[in-house]
Amino acid sequence: MHKLVIAIDNGTSGSIGWVGTDIAPGYVLTPMFKEQSYTKAKQLISRIDHVALKKLLTGLIAETPPSDVLVVLERPCINPLRFKTSISAARALEATLCVIEDLGLPHMYCDSRDWQSKLLPHGIKGSPELKKASMDIGCRLFPTQSELITKHKDADALLIAEWARRSAL
Repeated sequence: MHKLVIAIDNGTSGSIGWVGTDIAPGYVLTPMFKEQSYTKAKQLISRIDHVALKKLLTGLIAETPPSDVLVVLERPCINPLRFKTSISAARALEATLCVIEDLGLPHMYCDSRDWQSKLLPHGIKGSPELKKASMDIGCRLFPTQSELITKHKDADALLIAEWARRSAL
C-alpha cells in the first residue's frame, strides 16, 4: 500500500486530489491557463500549467519517497465524434505525463467506472447525476474540502484517490 495517493481527473477543467498516511487529504483545481490557439482563426485553447503542476506535485511528495507514491490518472475522453474535446484531453494528458515522468513518480490509469462503481450509489445515470453524487459524497467524506468541491461541482479526483487507497493499489 502506498503512503500517498495522488489522483488526477484529466483535462484542463479537472482537479487533483490526494490522500495519504502522513498528509491531510487535499483537493485543488488543475493548474491551467488560456492562450491563443495555434490555428489561424481567433480561438482560445486551455493548457496545463506544467510549471505550476510540477511545483504542486513536488511540494506534495517532499516528505515521501517516490516509491511510496502512486499517481492515478483517469483515462481521458477520446472520442472521434468530439474532436476538439479529444484533442484537448490528449494534450492535457501529455503535459501531465511529462511532469509525472520528470519527477519519477509511478503512475497508472483508471476508468471512471472503476471508482464510480465502488464509491457512488448504484443506479445513477447521466453526467448531471454523476457530478451531483460525486459532489455530495466528496463533501461527506472530506468536509474540510467541501467549499472547493461545491464550487467545482464534483470531487472526482479526491474520490479517485480514496478509491485507490481503499483498493490498496
